[in-house]
Amino acid sequence: MHKIFKYLSIILLVSCNSHDINTQKEIITVSISPFRYFVEAIGGDDFNVNVMVPAEADPHVYEPIPGQVNALKRSSAYICDGYLGFELNWLKKFYELNKTMKKLTLSDSISLIKADENDGHGHLEGADPHFWISPRCAFKIAESIKSFLSDLKPGNSGKYEKNFLKLADTIMAIDTRARELLSGFEGRTFMIFHPSLTYLARDYNLKQIAVESEGKEPTALSIKDLIDISIIKNIKTIFIQKGFDTRNASSIASETGADLKIIDPMSADWPGSVRQIITALHDSFSLTSDI
Repeated sequence: MHKIFKYLSIILLVSCNSHDINTQKEIITVSISPFRYFVEAIGGDDFNVNVMVPAEADPHVYEPIPGQVNALKRSSAYICDGYLGFELNWLKKFYELNKTMKKLTLSDSISLIKADENDGHGHLEGADPHFWISPRCAFKIAESIKSFLSDLKPGNSGKYEKNFLKLADTIMAIDTRARELLSGFEGRTFMIFHPSLTYLARDYNLKQIAVESEGKEPTALSIKDLIDISIIKNIKTIFIQKGFDTRNASSIASETGADLKIIDPMSADWPGSVRQIITALHDSFSLTSDI
């Protein structure tokens, strides 16, 4: 019953999105909700934004439904991450469905973390795709989208530049806050179910340990190893992405006395989501000294 309710909720969400884009405005399709935030922050109300992966869905395995595909066919542009599993499965098909769409791959402007650089917890996609969560990467995203929208509507480039500068102020304020809150915790280790904070860890000198490895559930042996690491490192918080199964993380938490903290990196409210993640990391490090 829970699965049925969740499926119906996603259909309702997408139906609402489809209704929103049923106007004369140009449509830009984006892979995930955080990218919608950047398009709307810079483009204002010039475009309708079609999101392919709903906020609480898994962007590595999600399959689009007809309403999203219909909006895609009417889109003037597509903005993708470049390394999400969902995209590797679907982008080629999307581009065949709409051969006139302009395309922007945001990972092209990012210094990527390859899978084999990610402490053995890499992604099957070949590079970690979660770069949007780091404010320093977000600035690159904003620059790319500003230039892309200016190419789509050259007459509005001045407006997009002005909106970009406002967004840049927001991003830089969050970066400053991250440096303030995480200062003194350099080199500290945190544990997370799915390794979605890899770029945040890199850019602020933290160490991420993932429960999930290469998209696979942990084995009994790996759970035991993670419990041992948690005890050795005195980890008191295990982070888990909203919408993910909490059972394995709960098993580790129950054995170590750690708390579970839900974070929402897929939120369309990028500033609110990233501020919450940064604050949660600070609070978790403040609970205990590193060992």
